[in-house]
Amino acid sequence: MKAIGYIRASTDKQSNDGVSLEMQAAKIRAYSDLKLVEIIEDAGFSAKNIEGRPGFRKALDRVLEGDIDALVVYKLDRAFRSTRDALDVAEAINKKGKGLHSITEKLDTTSAIGEFFFTLMASLAQMERRLVGERTKAAMAQKASNGEKVSSQAPYGYRYDDSVAVPDEHEQKCLQILRSLHRDHPEYSLRKLAKNLESMGHLNRNGNGFSAGCIKSMLAK
Repeated sequence: MKAIGYIRASTDKQSNDGVSLEMQAAKIRAYSDLKLVEIIEDAGFSAKNIEGRPGFRKALDRVLEGDIDALVVYKLDRAFRSTRDALDVAEAINKKGKGLHSITEKLDTTSAIGEFFFTLMASLAQMERRLVGERTKAAMAQKASNGEKVSSQAPYGYRYDDSVAVPDEHEQKCLQILRSLHRDHPEYSLRKLAKNLESMGHLNRNGNGFSAGCIKSMLAK
């Protein structure tokens, strides 16, 4: 059975995180179950879906439209960033009577038990990413509440002084005016509130009028 290998690394630190392109390729070449025809890579891609990775799209098309019997990846998270993508790809490959193999998870979707564990592992991988995201968001919120620097730009209404957020007089005044306008004129749309601020000489940090999204964020402060 002929197979196409797919490898991906998203950052310049790929050699330090244990999933470098070279390591993935070596593992796929050593995978003895199939005859490897080619290894296709996406270097420097971290797109959240498969359409943002041309290498993966090419590898998948070779399997779906050609005489390749299987797609082999080193690990599920090298190919998929969501359970939905993983399940859609597995279903498309299986409908063609072909298989998806993941070396790390020891998965082969051509078998019933392999398909079951593939679904389970894809779901667990997505849950892990969401948990990491939630923990990161909570940590950043805690740092921000302590006045610590969490990005290169301070939140609107503040400026950084030795990496500590302190109130900015001009921006705080703008926020006060915005809150007053919103309180006194609840019928005003976000865009109208922005226009009112602009007419009073209050612009964003780029010297332009505020967008509706910015106004909404400012009102939430």
